[in-house]
Amino acid sequence: MLLHLSDLHFGTEKIACVQALQQFCLEHRPEAVAVSGDLTQRAKFQQFYACKQFLDSLNIPYLAVPGNHDIPLLHLWHRFINPFTRYRLFFGNMESTLETAHFFVAGVNSIRRRYHTRGHISLEQIATVDQVLRHAPANKIKLIAAHQPFYTPPDHEHGVKDCPVLGKIALEAWSQSGLNGLLHGHLHHAGAYDLNQIYMLGAGQPVLDIHAGTATSYRLHHGLPNSFNVIHTDGAVEQYIFHEIDKRFHSAGEITVQS
Repeated sequence: MLLHLSDLHFGTEKIACVQALQQFCLEHRPEAVAVSGDLTQRAKFQQFYACKQFLDSLNIPYLAVPGNHDIPLLHLWHRFINPFTRYRLFFGNMESTLETAHFFVAGVNSIRRRYHTRGHISLEQIATVDQVLRHAPANKIKLIAAHQPFYTPPDHEHGVKDCPVLGKIALEAWSQSGLNGLLHGHLHHAGAYDLNQIYMLGAGQPVLDIHAGTATSYRLHHGLPNSFNVIHTDGAVEQYIFHEIDKRFHSAGEITVQS
């Protein structure tokens, strides 16, 4: 299994959720962890440090990408000149790859200082990731981790304003290169959508847009519980939610794929 975490927002973390995730990993031993952005609340040194300590404590290979909260908001000089300095200090390359026995995950940085909330994918990124996917092992589930979703449902309050610029063009290319799914956060709401059907991409396989809730933060949207996703080796997506009574994450069942 692959553990999909998002919107950790260290600086507003719930210690009980942090400990419950450590226990989950100790018991289930996922192949790897993919973290789709917003590791911190305000991109502060101590928040990055705490998040790094937490992810290292899982003793599982992990890949992370930045979210819009991982660049400075109030320090305008750092925001426009060196927005990713602290992120790189702790997590290095923002577009690394991670390969396990069953999964191949590529990180994509969709965060731009001028598109703070919405995000942006460049033509260079589209071409680079396309080549990465084409050279990835054909027998593994190919996934991309990026913070902003590439699709929002019709009832979403902000609509496409939460989807990155050039995201549709990227999908059209990557879906022809064997992409099986994208891992996102940002909305703090779990879901799974078959973009091959929604956008009529013409791919020979489903291309899932997989949204995760907030795993560890008090910043919960619409009263939803803390949660994370597990991607199984058959491609199924299972949601785990945090129970306040016993302070553990429990399965809420497989997420129904919408198209």
